[in-house]
Amino acid sequence: MKKIFLIALVFGLFLTAESFAQQIEFASTSIDYGEIDRNADGVREFTFTNTGDAPLLISSARGSCGCTVPSFPREPIEPGASNVIKVKYDTNRIGAFTKYVTLTTNALEEPTVRLTIRGVVKAAVPNAGGQ
Repeated sequence: MKKIFLIALVFGLFLTAESFAQQIEFASTSIDYGEIDRNADGVREFTFTNTGDAPLLISSARGSCGCTVPSFPREPIEPGASNVIKVKYDTNRIGAFTKYVTLTTNALEEPTVRLTIRGVVKAAVPNAGGQ
């Protein structure tokens, strides 16, 4: 009888833990800048929603290099609420790029999420007419 009670208690705790889960769902985990001019606005936004039934916390967001700077909400995101992760890429660097932002959250199924930005920064075209 004690075994049955203990198994039921453990199973009940497991169900309780699962019923209060945080989940993060992105509209897209990749943004393609396409071709952009040197020194153009390099800020883009990743929209996400907490699809779980408990507050979602983002504890960190790290760019793969110093040219990729993320910003993220520090307050809990309530169930059903949406928010954004902003990423600023330094468009002073000419050429193709693929960079990543790694998020760490309290989501149970996917606590780490990797976002991708890519594109090509093109050099300014010299003034052909000298005008």
